[in-house]
Amino acid sequence: MTEITTDIPDERFLFITPELIMPRAELQFRTSRSGGPGGQHVNKVETRVELLFHVAASPALSEAQRECLLGALRSGVDNEGVLHIIADSSRSQYRNREEAIARLVVLLQHALRPRITRKPTRIPRGVQEHRLQEKKHRAEIKRRRSGGGRDE
Repeated sequence: MTEITTDIPDERFLFITPELIMPRAELQFRTSRSGGPGGQHVNKVETRVELLFHVAASPALSEAQRECLLGALRSGVDNEGVLHIIADSSRSQYRNREEAIARLVVLLQHALRPRITRKPTRIPRGVQEHRLQEKKHRAEIKRRRSGGGRDE
């Protein structure tokens, strides 16, 4: 018997980076009524979605990834280490849920991206000398202009 494989991603997992595959079961959702205009629909349907991801206690994250995320996302993480993402742009709870998940994936990818450290370089000697010669030349022009350069 042959095994059938498809290119459709597994709906039970989120593929963040090649090193991080996170189960969707780690995500928690809260719903509430969304504000703004919308007539009677907005007053009776809970379409606003708040995604909660416990960064500090996630078993999918390595210790290095956890430290990196807690540092990079500190403005969106509360004191308990929970990341909050709110989506309420759509009138559909399902679309808001998918938008919150997409925003989470982008946030995590951006936060886990390796940082390139800057290598300090030196200013070449010729450039420094040219700058100093230019300064001396400007100073000489200004000195002549003020009348202080005449030998009487």
